[in-house]
Amino acid sequence: MIMRFKICDLVKGSLDDYKAHGPINIALIGDSVTHGCLNAAEGNHYDTVYHNRLKMMINTVYPDIPVNIINSAVAGECAGYAVHNFDRDVKRYMPDLVIICYGLNDVNFELEDFKNNLREFFKRTNELGIDCIFMKPNMMCTEVDDSLVIPEERGYAEIVTVYQNEGRFDMFMEEADKVAAEFGITVCDCYSEWKKMAESGININKLLANGINHPTREMHKLFAEKLYETIFSEKFDEKSYD
Repeated sequence: MIMRFKICDLVKGSLDDYKAHGPINIALIGDSVTHGCLNAAEGNHYDTVYHNRLKMMINTVYPDIPVNIINSAVAGECAGYAVHNFDRDVKRYMPDLVIICYGLNDVNFELEDFKNNLREFFKRTNELGIDCIFMKPNMMCTEVDDSLVIPEERGYAEIVTVYQNEGRFDMFMEEADKVAAEFGITVCDCYSEWKKMAESGININKLLANGINHPTREMHKLFAEKLYETIFSEKFDEKSYD
């Protein structure tokens, strides 16, 4: 729906509107992907993480009104972390939009815990009147990459390959859709885009910076583009973006 999110009106508004409203903030809650992690060699790369790309896209199209990104993601965490720290990471900022992205770590635990934590998070954003988007993450590896020589990394790749290939992660994403629908939460379905690529014959492992579950810089661009489209109900004009 066009103009579904309050932030749409804010970035398209006047300077007087901006002065009356105060800072325009987007809060990000998630795991290592949102945190900005690539791989052991490159560490964290904040310039190319998807939400920084999103900020640059918004500021390119709407240059008069600055938008702030509040990144509260922590590598290795699950949706329960977002609930536990909701007051600190969301409520105290009262952001104009919160984007939450989980699942990659939650898949190691109970599905009901994942669903209940999402329910509680969505319930709280609704109670506060904060616009919320649940962004479904990328696929995980579909085979164990030969480049993984560290035993711990290789062992984990073996585990998540099973989760991905045997449908466990698909189930988590399907159930997340249902929970979001319960609370009227908009879903940015990046996961389906990854599934389409896999079905077209693209080797998913080549799109993962760590060979397991962290998307490459280029795939962060896909997340940003899908979020922009979800927020503004239109595709980002690539020609206007350097």
